[in-house]
Amino acid sequence: MGMKLDTIISLIDMRSLTLPRFQRGYVWRRRDVSKLMRSLYLGYPVGSLLIWETNATQEDVRGDQPLAAGTHKLLLDGQQRITSLYGIIKGSVPEFSDGNPHAFRDLYFNVETQEFEFYGPTKMNNNKRWISVTGLMQKGIGPYYSHIADDPQCDTYINRLQKITDIKAREFYVESVVGADKDMDTVVDIFNQVNSGGTKLSKGDLALAKICAYWPQAREEMQARLDKWAKSSYCFNLDWMLRCINAMLTGHSDFAELDKRDFTAEDIHNGLKRAEKHVDKALNRIAFRLGLDYHRVLGSPNALPAIVRFFDKYGANFGQGSVDRLLYWYVHAMLWGRYSGPVESVIRQDLVTIDEAIDENKDAADALIGHLRHNRGDLRVHAQDFAGWSRGNRFYPLLYMLTRVSGTRDFNENIELKHGLLGGDGDFQLQLHHIFPKAQLYKHGYTRKEVNALANFTFLFRKTNLCISDKLPEAYFPYYETKNTGVLASHWIPKDERLWKIENYRDFLAARREILSQAANKFLDQLYHGKLDKAETAESDEQWRMTARPASIASDEEEMILQEAMAWMAQRNLPQGEYGYGLVDEQDNVLASFDLAWPRGIQTGHGIPVALLIDEDAETHYLANQHGFRYFTSLPDLKRYVQQEIERE
Repeated sequence: MGMKLDTIISLIDMRSLTLPRFQRGYVWRRRDVSKLMRSLYLGYPVGSLLIWETNATQEDVRGDQPLAAGTHKLLLDGQQRITSLYGIIKGSVPEFSDGNPHAFRDLYFNVETQEFEFYGPTKMNNNKRWISVTGLMQKGIGPYYSHIADDPQCDTYINRLQKITDIKAREFYVESVVGADKDMDTVVDIFNQVNSGGTKLSKGDLALAKICAYWPQAREEMQARLDKWAKSSYCFNLDWMLRCINAMLTGHSDFAELDKRDFTAEDIHNGLKRAEKHVDKALNRIAFRLGLDYHRVLGSPNALPAIVRFFDKYGANFGQGSVDRLLYWYVHAMLWGRYSGPVESVIRQDLVTIDEAIDENKDAADALIGHLRHNRGDLRVHAQDFAGWSRGNRFYPLLYMLTRVSGTRDFNENIELKHGLLGGDGDFQLQLHHIFPKAQLYKHGYTRKEVNALANFTFLFRKTNLCISDKLPEAYFPYYETKNTGVLASHWIPKDERLWKIENYRDFLAARREILSQAANKFLDQLYHGKLDKAETAESDEQWRMTARPASIASDEEEMILQEAMAWMAQRNLPQGEYGYGLVDEQDNVLASFDLAWPRGIQTGHGIPVALLIDEDAETHYLANQHGFRYFTSLPDLKRYVQQEIERE
């Protein structure tokens, strides 16, 4: 059926037409709005609307004003268009919208050129051919007649203005979803099908929408926690936050459990506070005990719901030995890809393991380790495990962890590279160091995977890294070993000087992999058996929360590009992206790691997924393309896309 625009506006004002709570916010920019008006002015198709007719309650919809009586129309598809047109016609946002009036306020029309542009004083001051579209919609042509009365083209201009006012009578084709069988889950599925070109609602989105029905501030409260952790260089999302709350409150991983239980707003609010406390505690232990102090080396965040459940069930009744074994489990879960399969079922298994162990008066950490050992078998680290390459490899965090906890010293300064002794910027910023320099290796014909092998990585202060530059190990190793005896061994460097020559590079890698595996097993065995020194932690989790942490390892050019990209996006109040984003298939199997990604688009809910891939191989590019990502291989290209397609002022 058809519905005129002015009728739609009236229904919104009467609160008979509104938005379901699961709808995301208004995201259009000015260029989107001007393009819509131009299409309507020219009589072009602008798409139909999809409406859900239902007996909604106040809790089902966005906005605070009381609903009208009777059946309600909930706008499923068309929010951006209708919000924009309402704003242009009324000069304000609809009651249900959180849109920024700046996006559609001060739109003007040039009667001579027939252009739609937003107000610019230099161009429009004292130029009567520019007419306010909102003023025209509200007051009609009369007040503007004097602007064009003396112009020979007056009749033409009046006809053009009339075309704009006639837009209020434009009919939109409306499809309706009706029927008692259309519950929220069904409608969300319909929404996702219709919105296939945009961002689909996840199960977490739906769960959060239902929580917001009885606790409207839930999204903002949860986002505040995520922002806090982001300042400490841990990047999580709302789905993950809900998983932690769900795991603690219900012992389940399925978001449907949050809906099945009869929770109140106070229950969820208290659950959020408890989850925050336990996540703080977990990140504190992981950072200070394992040295894994930023997102890239954290492993899978999906291990944290189990740790949250562990801390919540035990309260304060656990010792350091139990926590160390929990961390032992955490490291092995990361190394062996515990959460690279179907996430919900794996989290569920771990939650059940914890609960059953506690019910049987057993140590839950031991039970988790036993379950992992049963599935994995051997929990030893072998030399071949370090045969991978790139920072996306699962064993990269293990190399970083060993550096932070094993007394590894800077070659020149002879200072241990552990938490608390690193400056965030400047000469003492921690950098990834290629032991055999990249330029020299490429010159000698080694492949990219060999050049970026894990066994060719170590970490140094920025000042030392710059000083070494592209020197070969046979040139700089003897100098630093003479200056600081034993410093090479602290980096697990083979003693055989023949291996320091570039022609023996592959033998060097093999020898260092063996030493690294021995060091990893030694540390993990000590962690498991409680033989490490007393745990170093912040005096309190609250103190930890207030402590600024390094944003990441400022390694080589690639890392600096990624940091520049995130900073550039933040300056524009745009999302910084997910760092080290794991691309998964429908079964949650990890397919690839993207350097920086916006899986829901740079504007959430609008646009396609975007990724920045620096120096990645053709297979990664292919996977990005196959999964609908628009990817860029340089920061200038990404910036150009943002400026031309996103910042459309």
